[in-house]
Amino acid sequence: MPKSKRSTVVSLTKTDKKGHEGKEKLIEQIHESVDRYEYIWVFAVKDMRNAFLKEVRNELKATSRFFMGRNRVMAKALGTTEEEEYKEGLSGIANKLHSEVGLLFTDKSPEEIKTYFENYTQPDYARSGNLANETVIIPEGPVKRGADPMPHNMEPLVRSLGMPTSLKNGIVTLHFPYTICRDGETLTTNQAHLLKLFYRQLAEFRVDLTCYYHNGKVVDVDA
Repeated sequence: MPKSKRSTVVSLTKTDKKGHEGKEKLIEQIHESVDRYEYIWVFAVKDMRNAFLKEVRNELKATSRFFMGRNRVMAKALGTTEEEEYKEGLSGIANKLHSEVGLLFTDKSPEEIKTYFENYTQPDYARSGNLANETVIIPEGPVKRGADPMPHNMEPLVRSLGMPTSLKNGIVTLHFPYTICRDGETLTTNQAHLLKLFYRQLAEFRVDLTCYYHNGKVVDVDA
């Protein structure tokens, strides 16, 4: 049986009372989840969207619990060294908590979790810094958003974002075909804004699984 280190004292850096209590509560919740659930996963979300993650939480809430944010506190709760581990082997998970990652505690088997997240994707709007996965060109003439004409009060906005438009008889009109982005190029803030205005979702929300912990061992997803 893996050794238990439930009596380990987790020390926190000096902070205000409210912040200290929040950290203590999070550490307690992490410890409770370690004791309750069979598996602990590390997952990564690039350009995280709260709405999508909330949907995943709701679908798995009967068998699982998610934690995301405050990586340093979560790592501290698990223990970043063998001496500090709450349970044997947890430092292997704690030391992977960097950037936009989180913890998933679950009783579902690794096969079930892998299958669920392989099948869970959502179309999304790309952000500045993302790569465009297609070329988007707006044709010359009256400008439409989807099937509807663009509202006339949006003309100053799209013009400020770089589109050569003007109002003709109250209709937003493009003087010549305008390329918002080309496939493979890195999007600027203006390009990302325009894509959203034209309802063009060039990104995809997905959760990437990194590894999981079970009975004292850490298993990489690719293993």
